[in-house]
Amino acid sequence: MIVVAGVSHRTAPLTVREALAFSRERLPEALERVRREAGLAEALILSTCNRVEIYGRAASDTAGGLSLSEFLAAFHRRSPDELRRYSYELEGEQAVRHVFRVAASLDSMVLGEPQILGQVKEAYHLADGLGSLGSMLNALRNRSLAAAKRARSETGIGKNAVSISYVAVELARKIFGDLEGKHVLLVGAGKMSTLAARHLVQGGARATVLGGRTFARAEELAASLGGLAAPFEALRDELVQADIVISGTGAPGVVIHKEDVAAARGRRGRRPLFLIDIAVPRDIDPQAGRLDGVFLYDLDHLRGVAEANLRERQKEAAAAEAIVEREVREFIAWQRSLDVVPLLVDLRKRADEIRRSEVDKAKKRLGTLTPEQEAVLEATTSAIVNKLLHAPTVELKALARNGHSPETAGLVRRLLGL
Repeated sequence: MIVVAGVSHRTAPLTVREALAFSRERLPEALERVRREAGLAEALILSTCNRVEIYGRAASDTAGGLSLSEFLAAFHRRSPDELRRYSYELEGEQAVRHVFRVAASLDSMVLGEPQILGQVKEAYHLADGLGSLGSMLNALRNRSLAAAKRARSETGIGKNAVSISYVAVELARKIFGDLEGKHVLLVGAGKMSTLAARHLVQGGARATVLGGRTFARAEELAASLGGLAAPFEALRDELVQADIVISGTGAPGVVIHKEDVAAARGRRGRRPLFLIDIAVPRDIDPQAGRLDGVFLYDLDHLRGVAEANLRERQKEAAAAEAIVEREVREFIAWQRSLDVVPLLVDLRKRADEIRRSEVDKAKKRLGTLTPEQEAVLEATTSAIVNKLLHAPTVELKALARNGHSPETAGLVRRLLGL
């Protein structure tokens, strides 16, 4: 039986998620301990900023030891009572559905975000390398990742940027098309503006960081972006060279005035200038956006685009959920079909024992047989057994796919004398 336990952004605040996070260095110890202490035959741990979860296959339906939530508390030396209000435990079909939805980013803080798929892959890869995966979790990996890829490729759940930094990049692409060789000027070093600059650089742009009171910080950031630093006094010259300007200084007032942009505009020819103001209060004079060839977006504009894009993703979520649900049903049916395998093996073994016993009796009565006669006897009796077992085998597999109860399997065993 597949089991899942943990906490996520939906159930626990950041302080709790931080307290339960697993470092990469301690994962080998954690995986070894959770299998031993919680009675798991297979296990993996998914630990991200938004969720800490343990996926496992119970060694038996009545496996003893700690519950997974108790293990989480014990490993991190927290009180089980303290974590009980934040944690969840799922098993069977509910656990499988949760795993599929997480991989497809249907349970993410940002619907459709792409990072979770890579994080899930990495979690499986680490567990596999540590010998903590078996046939069941490997099957869960293959089916859930395939479902996640289908959800992304067959619906628009991952389309349209919904983070401020990605929205800025998306708008830049709409204005310039190809970002290769475009010049990004970063004014200030706020988290969102720096992240947007990194995305643009990854898309082929080159960066210049405008330094303020701490020029050394500008040089350090520029080096991390593979670009150059320039003093703030060079603002107008840098505006001439820039294609995209991202400003997020945290200054108390405007730092890029309309006159600065106008002066640079006169030396730029007909090249468009894209201004992104991520500061509160705003860094860039709103009047600068009225100049010909200048495109100015502030935080409200970017949020508006992000919210509109999120609404589009939400429209696609139902289609993605339907794909995932079909894949979950198929996995559950396959999993249930495995339950009947031991019964079928025992049935065939018992039937063959009876066949061999009766063949031996027949040989004693018939006396010495030629090799050809013995072969005919073996083939005939084997064919009878196969034909008799065909219908029960098909029916038992169908019962398994439809979720037969353990009582059903027990009844079949008693009826067949197994």
